[in-house]
Amino acid sequence: MKRTIFAIATGVSAVAMAAPALAQEAAAEAAEAAAEGSNQGGLAEIVVTAERRAESLQKTALAVTAVTGDTLINAGVSEATGLAKIVPALSIQPSGGSSTSFFLRGVGTQSGNSFAENAVSFNFNGVFVGRPTAPAGTFYDLQRVEVVKGPQGTLYGRNATGGAINVLPMRPKLGEFSGDVTLEYGNYDAKKGMGAINLPIGETVALRLATQIVDRDGYLSDNYDDERGEAARASLLIKPDNQWSMLLVADYYNQHGKGPGNVLIPTATFAAPPLSDRIGGSDPIAVAAAGVAARTLPGNPFCGGFGNLVNSGCVYTPRNDGYLNNEFWGVSATVEGDLGFADLTVIPAYRSTKTDFRTYLPGFLGEIQDSADQMSVEVRISSKADQRLRYVLGGFYFWEDQAALNYFAQGDLSTARFNPKLKTESRAVFGQLTFDVTDTFRLVAGGRYTKEDKTQLTSSVSGGRPGPVNPPLGAPFPGALSFEKFTWKAGVEWDAGPASLVYANVATGFKTGGFFVASPPDNTFAPEELTAYTIGTKNRFMNNRLQVNLEAFYWDYTDQQVTFVGGVRTGTGLFANGGVTVNAGKSRIYGAELEMAFALTPNDRFNANVQYLNGKYNSLKTANFSGPGNPIPTGCVVTGSRLANPGVNNARFFDTDCSGKPTVQSPKWVANLGYEHTFELGGDMNLVAGARTNISSSFFLNVNFQENERQKAFMTSDAYLTLNGSDDRWSLTGFINNIENEVIFARAGNRPILNVSYATLRAPRTYGARIGYRF
Repeated sequence: MKRTIFAIATGVSAVAMAAPALAQEAAAEAAEAAAEGSNQGGLAEIVVTAERRAESLQKTALAVTAVTGDTLINAGVSEATGLAKIVPALSIQPSGGSSTSFFLRGVGTQSGNSFAENAVSFNFNGVFVGRPTAPAGTFYDLQRVEVVKGPQGTLYGRNATGGAINVLPMRPKLGEFSGDVTLEYGNYDAKKGMGAINLPIGETVALRLATQIVDRDGYLSDNYDDERGEAARASLLIKPDNQWSMLLVADYYNQHGKGPGNVLIPTATFAAPPLSDRIGGSDPIAVAAAGVAARTLPGNPFCGGFGNLVNSGCVYTPRNDGYLNNEFWGVSATVEGDLGFADLTVIPAYRSTKTDFRTYLPGFLGEIQDSADQMSVEVRISSKADQRLRYVLGGFYFWEDQAALNYFAQGDLSTARFNPKLKTESRAVFGQLTFDVTDTFRLVAGGRYTKEDKTQLTSSVSGGRPGPVNPPLGAPFPGALSFEKFTWKAGVEWDAGPASLVYANVATGFKTGGFFVASPPDNTFAPEELTAYTIGTKNRFMNNRLQVNLEAFYWDYTDQQVTFVGGVRTGTGLFANGGVTVNAGKSRIYGAELEMAFALTPNDRFNANVQYLNGKYNSLKTANFSGPGNPIPTGCVVTGSRLANPGVNNARFFDTDCSGKPTVQSPKWVANLGYEHTFELGGDMNLVAGARTNISSSFFLNVNFQENERQKAFMTSDAYLTLNGSDDRWSLTGFINNIENEVIFARAGNRPILNVSYATLRAPRTYGARIGYRF
């Protein structure tokens, strides 16, 4: 009988029995055994590797949300942005083309161009992925996805200030011929096909091949917000004996279509189309509305006089010629072996990211061609699980070589073309110790030393009329940065009962500084740092039928990196609009998260995940930039203004103070509720009816804090009905997502010069049918 697994169990017996403790293999086998055991009426166990060793999630002294591959399919998640509706603490923001920005508990970075790096580490098959564009095409044929909350400055690699997302694909199985196929069709002409086959090759080798094809029309009237791509993955497991194994994984994804789109946001004084109509920004209706706004702006001698900004081409509105033409591929090896005294893991990997896209996501033109190659090696030694002093020790090396051409055009008045050539080299050594003071009380301590070097050579020209629309590249300017940091963790763990864990810890994390596009020396930003204080408890009651996990946290955030469209110094010494990253002083974030799961009966499952989050910028001062010189709409206090280019034009900086404002992407309350009932039909068949609801209070999406760019409180619900055939050989599902057809912002921001706001929306109401077959 097939059931969706909402939660995880207490026992570690499945892991303890796995000898040697090869982390990935032990986790996969234990999770499969636990899933079968869940049919006995209790809550299922999920085994995770969040602390670089296989252990029950209920015995892991971290806030981790683990989502199984079946749950992702059931929720219709085939890309990173869909994960947010399952994990309340996670917000995911499209940032143009295939770029994705992750926020965990209000900590994250908005990705604006090729210089961007996420503050939440994304890891695929144990490999850190550096580019914000590269998470695309990985969400199929998965064991699970682990979302680890809080700074991961000890066991994880680069840039894990806010947490880590671990995507773990299915592994080949020795001696088994099996496979599965899933086909799905829905509204917006959504077609999705997924399949995998497991092939035994003798007794010691197995091959797994998997693929996914997605083809869906856009959610907007101009056909943006579509999804089109083809993915394939090959995994080869070689296990000559019980002591050693090697897993080789190669994956490929071809992404195309138009990509994310936008809509105009109406205000009390600006009559944009209703958001519920989902009129795309390039739709003639939206372009006409933007043209009305342009007629209220001051005239410009290069644009044919007053009120002719849009018609003259001096200011661009979104057009219908956006596209994605991106390719991603990677190879990795995971070698695991028993050294007798400890277990060894070695993971060498290479990844190629090539993006070519045109987007109008911020309300103006952006064209990016980016080619990035990364290589990494991680080596870990883990002690045996039966020792009083347990440890994980390791080293990490990361190298990335990137070359890009970025072109942003707000119109003839303001264009920027730059071609960054970036190199990053990061080295780290790390370790974490766990010592059993008694049979039930443990001490935990860990540290990581990281040294990172970045270099860049960038050519850039920004400007406007009079002059060519697409100016040639200017003289290149170099740059070099080096960072060193020791991060640490200290904590205690107490087994308050056979199925109860209490823990407390203090942990630090940091994200390195970097460059943005401007003339030196005004083109760098410093690292950000976070110290997290955490206390939590994980419990199972009622003979493994009720799970209650609770964690409270306080985060002290220093020098937070904030990215926005502001004024950048050009090679001529003047200022023009561009992407700016600054360090925002201090902020503090505190809150609590409750995870509950209840097996009311063997056929009833209920789950609830509720988070309270209170984030505030203690100090946040920025300078908004206006090319025409008119004030920039803001919800912050404007403390003064000054001419940016005296004697040249009217461009002006407006000094703003946003101190005291809430942190972005931080709803105060958010909850996920789910219920599922299984009807026994006889003949080993059953019917599963389920529903889930996501409820969120309001929150701001960017640091300009305009009221019209604030996402209001919302509730959105999904429902599904699945008929499972005999022995789970086949299944037929009908589903509907976002039943309320809520309009929810995924991102929002002000479009410079015109001073109108554009938003990207989450998916509307979708529905369809899914058929699956397993053999």
